[in-house]
Amino acid sequence: MPDLTSMKNIGAEMARKLRAAGIRSPEELKEAGAKDAFFRLKILYPGVCLVHLYALEGAVRGVEYNRLPEEAKAELKAFSDDLKGKGGPPG
Repeated sequence: MPDLTSMKNIGAEMARKLRAAGIRSPEELKEAGAKDAFFRLKILYPGVCLVHLYALEGAVRGVEYNRLPEEAKAELKAFSDDLKGKGGPPG
């Protein structure tokens, strides 16, 4: 089974955090999606920030996080802002 670190933007530390959040493989990350994975990380590691969310989205899409389309970054930023404001996933 491929390791999380085989994905773009996922280093050893991010992989460790994802495994702690119950995401153990690239397939599980893709299935969860960047937003759900980020929410799980935020519960365990409150210091994760918007760049982590971008990295997760890039990993899911198979691109470097700094190559995400501006529209995607704006949507992810709004999601992150909602988490800060509500203390939970936006709904």
